[in-house]
Amino acid sequence: MTAPQPQPTAPALASAPQLDTARIRAISIDLDDTLWPIWPTITRAERVLLDWLTHHAPATAALFSSTESLRAIRNQMVALRPDLLHDLSALRRESIRLALTQAGDEPALAEPAFDLFFAERMRVELFDDAHDTLAFLSARYPVVAVSNGNADVHRIGIGHYFRHSISASEFGVAKPDARIFHAAATAADVLPHEVLHVGDDATLDAQGALNAGMQAVWINSANHPWPHDDTPPHATVDSLTALCRLLA
Repeated sequence: MTAPQPQPTAPALASAPQLDTARIRAISIDLDDTLWPIWPTITRAERVLLDWLTHHAPATAALFSSTESLRAIRNQMVALRPDLLHDLSALRRESIRLALTQAGDEPALAEPAFDLFFAERMRVELFDDAHDTLAFLSARYPVVAVSNGNADVHRIGIGHYFRHSISASEFGVAKPDARIFHAAATAADVLPHEVLHVGDDATLDAQGALNAGMQAVWINSANHPWPHDDTPPHATVDSLTALCRLLA
């Protein structure tokens, strides 16, 4: 009788490094889905855009008659213009221009249409504990926003909490590229290992910050497992309030 063969075991997950609060001299923090939920905002902005198109570009509104179709052509633009992947404003503007062109409307209407969309995109609803968290952090550290999105912290009304705000569209590269994290450290006038990065995305935020030599806290409100085989972040919390308790 053949002896049973041993079954392969999954590789053990590396243990999380210890968060060293004494090392923290600055905070970098993500925006979308860290300080506010993004998709309700985008959906509302797309509805406002569709209503505007109904009055100013009716052929486009008829051809792209739902927010889903507007989002589909925006996603199509990602494939058509991968050079714009880091610039969400340009992607959205050019997707509107493509929709207008396909429908036979005036492509120049893309500019005012995007301006309207972008203004609505700035009307975010912050998580209940976002203001208190930003006040807590900014009273203790220089805080730098680091985002792949196109939110403007000053137009949103939270710019006074931040030493600086870095967006992928302006910087030219997006998270998880280490260069955008290092730019945040430079903006705060500290070294990368002296920065604690906070964000909701396991790959773009937590893993990206770790690879850039920073400490990282992953805000994991949905209690997802860490999705990578390599080292997990220094800490995982379920809310901004929990982040403040961690750093108090």
